[in-house]
Amino acid sequence: MKKKLALLFSILSISCFAQIDSLETKKENRFKVAGSVIANSILSVPGDFKAMGHNISSDWKRTAIYTAGIVGLIATDKITTGFMHDHIEPKIDYSLPDPDPNNLIPHVTREDPYILYPIVGLYAGSLLINNKKGQVVAVNAVKSLAYSYVISHLMLKTMFSRNRPHRRIHDNNPVVEPWTKNPWDFGNYGKIQYLSGPNGGTAFPSFHATAYFAVAKVFQMEYNNYWIPYTFVTGVFLSNIKGHDHWVSDLVVGGLVGTIIGRSIVISSRKQIAKSESNAFNYNPKKIRMEKQIIPQISGSMVGIHFIGSF
Repeated sequence: MKKKLALLFSILSISCFAQIDSLETKKENRFKVAGSVIANSILSVPGDFKAMGHNISSDWKRTAIYTAGIVGLIATDKITTGFMHDHIEPKIDYSLPDPDPNNLIPHVTREDPYILYPIVGLYAGSLLINNKKGQVVAVNAVKSLAYSYVISHLMLKTMFSRNRPHRRIHDNNPVVEPWTKNPWDFGNYGKIQYLSGPNGGTAFPSFHATAYFAVAKVFQMEYNNYWIPYTFVTGVFLSNIKGHDHWVSDLVVGGLVGTIIGRSIVISSRKQIAKSESNAFNYNPKKIRMEKQIIPQISGSMVGIHFIGSF
């Protein structure tokens, strides 16, 4: 039953997003389409990071406002996170069936396959029906997960090294490290944590919020639909809200970082695809353009012309 449920999510992801596009896709060679998608994905990597930098630096006033807002969220974290623990989490009491009971994907949380399997299903289905758009979206979604891991989990968590909040912040129970009741408990540096979990200095920002919002942003921009991707990832995230162990600001910043990542990937991908298609359109191997030059040639032994052709 659980395997059928996972398969259903994959089928739904294909039918919701790939079916319409397949009618509009010009049928090309299957391997050529798949190869071009992968090639463009690799070639767009420098543009991905350039777009991320542009998103941050293009409007310094906006960036300063967001930074001030984040500082304000941290300052009020003890109040907001305590409210979330006491009043919100108890009311969210549901969990999703485990789609990976055999632990085929190691080192992931219970809800992660609900994000991974539909992406894999979308790519496999799009490859099967030779749908370029679906392949592009799936590959961009995979890139958003990879970037989220590197940027949020490896870089930002290591840089800020913030401890996670103690459960029930307002109670009188003693705090046991690495938990804390101090929202300014940053700088707890240690070795880089490659796996996600409630370890010391791994709170800020939330990797899952980053990854889920990055994927949602990719699907939202590619299919021009907010409701389906954001409702889906929110439902998956909230199914294990008690297990994430984050300050409220960790979640908000994770969502912002994920949005920047997803948006930058799509923008860069579109530019690379347009560039690739433009080059392909302008190049015609059957049409040879030759420039001709006729130069008179006079010497003591002959009079003639010298013909030069360049192409």
